[in-house]
Amino acid sequence: MSGYGFRDVARMEWIKLRTLRSTTWVLAAGMCVTVALGVVAGYNTRSVTGDPTSNMLAGIAFGQVITGVLGVLTMTSEYSSGLIRSTLAAVPRRPLVLWAKAAVFGAVTMVLGEITAFASFGLGIAVLRSSVPHPALSDGSVLRAVAMTGAYLALVGLTGLGIGAIVRHSAAAVALLVGGLFVLPVVAGAAAVGAGKFMPELIAGNSLAAVKPVSGFSWSPWLELGITALYPAVLLAAGGWLLVRRDA
Repeated sequence: MSGYGFRDVARMEWIKLRTLRSTTWVLAAGMCVTVALGVVAGYNTRSVTGDPTSNMLAGIAFGQVITGVLGVLTMTSEYSSGLIRSTLAAVPRRPLVLWAKAAVFGAVTMVLGEITAFASFGLGIAVLRSSVPHPALSDGSVLRAVAMTGAYLALVGLTGLGIGAIVRHSAAAVALLVGGLFVLPVVAGAAAVGAGKFMPELIAGNSLAAVKPVSGFSWSPWLELGITALYPAVLLAAGGWLLVRRDA
């Protein structure tokens, strides 16, 4: 039995993550594009009665794809390269590997997600037209919307990680992630009224990133964030269970 504890395994996962240049460049490029989209949306905001904060956080639609796909690849790349065998040989407690990976990746995407969200807001304010009301972070609802947007990006990344742990095939896992984010809400919305309250992508745009949640999202944004967090929690739990019961 390995003598490695959670700290040791987390340190290993951190070394893996930070030494992959592709991950660094994709995250950096994803942050820049997400912020740029928010700035463009802020500049084009003309309505004096709308929600400029939500507009400046519009880049989340792109950012969630980047963090989600990277979450998938963080797990599936170990299977495609065969590295997972060495990892599990060193750390036989398989669920420990997954939870350490989730902790490291979640922490990194949380920090970068918050930086991205606050940068989008700050730069969006700088280009917002003078005729449009300027929201401020001193407003608790505005601060909550910006902070929750950053947290949402991390949760989508962990959702991708969970899907990758279950499916283990990059293309299939990415397809499931994208389908779940963009296709499932359309299907669920057409099938049942009110189903959008349970769809992460719709929750993000209509509740988490909104100063005033839109009609149909009357629940507390904190409750909606909790619903969103259930997705990666369930997927990671299932992924850990499957790791124990099948070969690497």
